[in-house]
Amino acid sequence: MKIHGLQKMTLLDFPGKVACTVFLGGCEFRCPFCHNSDLLDPQAPATIEENEFFRFLGGRVGLLDGVAITGGEPLLRTDIADFIRRIREMGFLVKLDTNGDHPDRLKALVAEGLIDYVAMDIKNSHARYAETIGVPGYDISKIEESVRFLLTDAVDYEFRTTVLRQFHDEDSFKDIADWIKGAKRYYLQGFVDRETVPFAGLSAYDEEEMKVFKNIVEPSVNQVEIRGY
Repeated sequence: MKIHGLQKMTLLDFPGKVACTVFLGGCEFRCPFCHNSDLLDPQAPATIEENEFFRFLGGRVGLLDGVAITGGEPLLRTDIADFIRRIREMGFLVKLDTNGDHPDRLKALVAEGLIDYVAMDIKNSHARYAETIGVPGYDISKIEESVRFLLTDAVDYEFRTTVLRQFHDEDSFKDIADWIKGAKRYYLQGFVDRETVPFAGLSAYDEEEMKVFKNIVEPSVNQVEIRGY
């Protein structure tokens, strides 16, 4: 496994757990607001060797609860199941971040009992999905399949949306609310500009404006929260 980054401890990335976060490169989306645009190329040089990572994990047995796997898009990796099995064999829980574009691989990992928690991005409403991910003409059917699967409660999960003034409005969240109706958790995340964001001039809503969007979704979802303020 080619590993492109390691955060050795986090209290935020894996809800309720003390974890480390592993970053895997490669993503099929080209979101203009991506915080990890330096991870889009799967051929970028690894920053940590797999054996070095597992030596690190071996020294954290009893100290960390789990491993959060993010990217990029981790499910692009054909060897992701083997990587997670090795983590699980060491006694760690696993949280997976995904854009939802690989429902078959997601289902297989869950069916094997390899995943404890999934965080899936809902980039925007159906009508504005392709625009928001930077892929013209994108077929949203795989995203819909991943949403339907997570709504079956086969694994613990959350949905989340990074909210930007240039891409989201009240209609966005009316559509999302209907789409994920009955979901356990949904987080609206405030956009934070960084040097790694590929497009300049993007901006966040303020907290009061975010509360308007939260109020739209709340009747449809069990738990709705705002992050980043």
